[in-house]
Amino acid sequence: MPPQRLYKVMFMNQGKVYEIYARSVSHGDLFGFVAIEELVFGERTSVVVDPVEERIQSEFEGVKRSFVPMHAILRIDEVAKQGTSKITDASGDNVTQFPVPMYTPGGSGSD
Repeated sequence: MPPQRLYKVMFMNQGKVYEIYARSVSHGDLFGFVAIEELVFGERTSVVVDPVEERIQSEFEGVKRSFVPMHAILRIDEVAKQGTSKITDASGDNVTQFPVPMYTPGGSGSD
């Protein structure tokens, strides 16, 4: 059986950069959104508990599928192994969101 794919997804949300791991990433059913499913978090078998990963895990607890606006996605990588999910403040980084709106329904590009 081939190994399951694993993706690292980085996106902006309310001035913070989220870095999460998921088994499935697709364009989804909603236009302009990326669907992120089967989120993967570190095992809790360790005695050492990472409060950062615990925070993001509790935020996504019970979430079956998350739809993230396409313009909020910073990067999607297919990775060989899982790292630590985290939320970081974007204020000190050189991270800039795409201008919004990226697409305006009914607008014509040749005025």
